[in-house]
Amino acid sequence: MARESAGGRGDAGAGVPGWVEPMLATTDGGRLREGPQWAYEYKLDGYRACMRIATDGATVLTSRNGIDFTDEFADLTGVLTECLEGRSAVLDGEIVAYNDDGQIDFGLLQERRGRYQTHRSSVRRGEPFEDIPVRFLVFDLLQLGGVSLLREPYDERRRQLTRLSMPDPYRVEVVRAFTFTGLAADRRTPRHLLDHVKTSGHEGVIAKLRTSAYTPGRRSGAWLKHPLTQTTEVIICGYRPGQGRITGRMGGLLLGAHDPDTGDLVYIGDVGTGFTEDERGRLQARLESLEQKRHPFAVAPPRADVDRAHWVRPEMVGEVVFRQFTRGAGRLRHTAWRGLREDKKPADVLLPHRPHPGAAETAPPVSSPGPTSGRVKEAAPDEEQSAVASPPVGPRITVQAGKRRLTLSNLDKPLYQDGFTKGEVINYYSRITPVLLPHLAGRPVTFIRFPDGVGGQQFIEKNVPQGAPAWLPTIRIARSGTRGSGEPITYALLDELAAVVWAANMAALELHVPQWTAAADGTRLPPDRLVFDLDPGPETSIVDCCRVAERLHDVLAADGLTPLAKTSGSKGMQLYCAIITDDPAAPSAYAKKLAQRLARETPDRVTAVMAKAQRTGRVFIDWSQNNPAKTTIAPYSLRGRDHPTVSTPVTWDEVRGCRRATQLVFTADDVLDRVNDHGDLLADLDTTRMALP
Repeated sequence: MARESAGGRGDAGAGVPGWVEPMLATTDGGRLREGPQWAYEYKLDGYRACMRIATDGATVLTSRNGIDFTDEFADLTGVLTECLEGRSAVLDGEIVAYNDDGQIDFGLLQERRGRYQTHRSSVRRGEPFEDIPVRFLVFDLLQLGGVSLLREPYDERRRQLTRLSMPDPYRVEVVRAFTFTGLAADRRTPRHLLDHVKTSGHEGVIAKLRTSAYTPGRRSGAWLKHPLTQTTEVIICGYRPGQGRITGRMGGLLLGAHDPDTGDLVYIGDVGTGFTEDERGRLQARLESLEQKRHPFAVAPPRADVDRAHWVRPEMVGEVVFRQFTRGAGRLRHTAWRGLREDKKPADVLLPHRPHPGAAETAPPVSSPGPTSGRVKEAAPDEEQSAVASPPVGPRITVQAGKRRLTLSNLDKPLYQDGFTKGEVINYYSRITPVLLPHLAGRPVTFIRFPDGVGGQQFIEKNVPQGAPAWLPTIRIARSGTRGSGEPITYALLDELAAVVWAANMAALELHVPQWTAAADGTRLPPDRLVFDLDPGPETSIVDCCRVAERLHDVLAADGLTPLAKTSGSKGMQLYCAIITDDPAAPSAYAKKLAQRLARETPDRVTAVMAKAQRTGRVFIDWSQNNPAKTTIAPYSLRGRDHPTVSTPVTWDEVRGCRRATQLVFTADDVLDRVNDHGDLLADLDTTRMALP
């Protein structure tokens, strides 16, 4: 999918090839792929750019989202004219800057960009920025001499790229690549390459399928990124107040550490993700008690970095996950909060380990062998309530889950963007199992799996996957609406701790169930639950859903039913009533009637139709989830969102008191605390069963 650049300086009249929207990598879920079909390149920390060169050498640089970079990085243009010998070309790569130790430094690139943007409208627009030179590192050749190479395999594109001589490698150079076979010939493995990548300060590696074509504009599983993350202790030195939905609470923390050479407290960046809603509130209270007027650092941080800062006495220690510590600026990058470290003293917190100086981008992998490690959870064999508890090390581990022994893998793989790992997912599901199982009992489970985490591909799975344990109970149920045609679906039934842990180990983050149970022979039994799914449209939130829920509560109660509420774990909420009926179609008809009634009474606030055009500013009452073919997110199920939020039972006092959306957002940790304090708020659901009106 090649597109002409909009407004590119070199496009007009110069025969510059059209812009090719970049192919994107997806996460590898923490497992670096190995085998002769893979090649590996450094994951670069710069600005992704497409370099397009006309036959006369006219060059245009375009960012990954179509912005013209040509003027800003004019010193990179014209470099390849000589080696192309009158041919046009399109190259994909990354613009980077290096610090004095020969390491790619994104902070320097940002500094350079800030200076350019400040002066681009002045007489200094052409300033060469000689103190921060840039380099274009090429990793793909998309077109050469008017011939598109997009459908050629990676190996062929790479072969043609490496045949181009680089006249000025200080400005344009080909990124070094390593094949699995080439590493093996050097008695090296991809793990050795990772060791080298870590010590040289790179962000990680990209594994590329050697037979893959280039697919413009798509995030492809043929390119898999393997970022490196580390943890470090930090001193909390200040905070920024939250905005929007977290107004009134801490929005992000400003961090420091001691320089081991001088003992000075220095600023090392900030962290704004990874907090639970409750944790933000708890931290806010402690931070307010420590506030002071001035920053605590030996040298004042850059003003742009600490806008809106509230400073505190540097007495609290925390831990963060980070991907990189830049040597030049001394900043943590890609941070996520892990929690307070009450066991650590501020005086013990030193700057994170910096990559070894002088490790250049093209250095070969020379590190000694060694397995990677990460936090995983070990079995608690005598505990029925939890299959996972404390953290040993290793990619696979055998645990005792109730009466079963299970082998779990990749427990340190992050499944959520805030760093919440698969081990933590399994830990949550194993601990929530006692209150989860009653809501799954006898109900066929539909899984939504996220094998590469919530940022990667997801898929719905109804049939039990191959390789499921023989002890897992299953049930074959005829497909809805097929009138006898089509193979029945073999669903899993989750009826014990081991089954829930097995599902979590498959990264089945979401569990969905119907409003009916099934007999042993696969016959659907009559619906036993009525559900209303309240979905907020644009310009509304769960606060609006709560107002609609209050009205539904009164109507349902007047009809003799007992409604109970839970959040969806996403934007909306659901109401449940336990019912008795012999007619599978009756719950949908009844729910539709009530939804239409509320829509007639307040058409500006409620809609009973799914059409998007009808939903702006309104809450959609989805009555159709009572259809026997439909499923609803199960109580206590995680959701596949940016953070590990949970579909959480709530009290009617919480519904009536909701005035901010954040009041009804609960993460896995929040829910475990709630269940510990209040038990299952839906425990009475089946004891309130009444005939459907």
